[in-house]
Amino acid sequence: MVEPGMKELETWDREHVWHAFTQMAEHVPFLIREAHGCTLVDMQGREYLDGVSSLWCNIHGHRHPRLDEAIRRQLDEVAHVTLLGMSHPTTVKLARRLAEIAPGLPHVFFSDSGASAVEVALKLAFQYWQQCERPQPRKTKYLAFEHAYHGDTLGSVSVGGVARFHAMFRPLLFEVVRLPAPDTYRLPAGVIPETACEHYLAFVEQAIEENHQELAAVVIEPLVQAAAGMLMHPSGFLAGVREITRRHNVLLIADEVAVGMGRTGTMFACEQELVVPDLLCLGKGLTGGYLPLAATLATDKIWRAFLGKYEESKTFFHGHTYGGNPLGAAAALATLDVFEEEQTLAAMQPKVQRLAEHLARISSHPHIGDVRQRGLMAGIELVRDKTTKEPYPWSEQRGILACRHALSHGVWLRPLGNVVVILPPLAISLAELDRICLAAEAGIDEATRK
Repeated sequence: MVEPGMKELETWDREHVWHAFTQMAEHVPFLIREAHGCTLVDMQGREYLDGVSSLWCNIHGHRHPRLDEAIRRQLDEVAHVTLLGMSHPTTVKLARRLAEIAPGLPHVFFSDSGASAVEVALKLAFQYWQQCERPQPRKTKYLAFEHAYHGDTLGSVSVGGVARFHAMFRPLLFEVVRLPAPDTYRLPAGVIPETACEHYLAFVEQAIEENHQELAAVVIEPLVQAAAGMLMHPSGFLAGVREITRRHNVLLIADEVAVGMGRTGTMFACEQELVVPDLLCLGKGLTGGYLPLAATLATDKIWRAFLGKYEESKTFFHGHTYGGNPLGAAAALATLDVFEEEQTLAAMQPKVQRLAEHLARISSHPHIGDVRQRGLMAGIELVRDKTTKEPYPWSEQRGILACRHALSHGVWLRPLGNVVVILPPLAISLAELDRICLAAEAGIDEATRK
């Protein structure tokens, strides 16, 4: 077969590849040929800094020699072994490693995407209450938050709260107890930042008090609702939710697919408020952004409810063909090794501070309503009116325009509506971070001129 040229590949991309979250009638192909470090290289050799970590999953940069070697070494042994009836040493070692770094969560169920990890958690929580020591068959509901995003499978969409993504599928979804997102920017009238945590926890307390006999679990993105536009929760909110759920005998599912693996400055976001959930979902950065692998970690209490004789049928009847794939497990183990060898979390701190300095400057822009940051996760919200917080109509694509202009400065960014997201690999250098922030600022200037 003759190797196709760039024009032919672009044609095939338009005609055959159905891109996620993309209006294909307007799709403009953008093909990346290779990458190195924090840089992407297109078909013509032009370079772009990866300002969103290839959709929030790249940790240590592209083509990291430690990760590359781990995958090559695993290929010399076996590429895939099912977890249905057998296992592989690399996968077993990864499970042990995760249990060691996530105290209180010693049991690991592997899947292949963040949405799948959430589906697993939802089903585990439901089944737990049906067959625990004191079964409570009425516990079949979930509590979740507005603007939440937990993936795009039907269970994860049901607990999700992004109407523009999910309204079409409403007839297919199960109902949940839905509470306001604990938004620290658009606070209700009369609520000040100092009382925001107390205000939002009052909703949680009331809802759980009224529904606890039917609630299987609360599902939360700890600290940051990423797809909501990097919406930051008030300090203490996560710990407060954990205390309320424990008091009312409701499970807590922490979806750390986006916020885990160092993104917020600690390995897991829950660490920052000393919270141990009943179920913890991981994905994205688990393999350093190399291969699809996800995990749902569970407490011993959850695990024990599924143990019994074969004829009792307490088994968790759920599985994914590639769950625990050895190649992915090898990449994940190497990712954890690099965290230790390169002291990634400690090395992040000057970068977190530098990003904060850029955001402080950018916040003075007349059409920036809010800048939000946790670790190396940041959102810059564009507004029509800074005083009233009036947003731009989403149809004006202001965020898209800003990111498109940033691309002309050699920086790849992807917005969330009117929010320009900055979420680089944790391995980003200070100089590269400067370039990303300056390109974002130039893009915002361009997008808000009219």
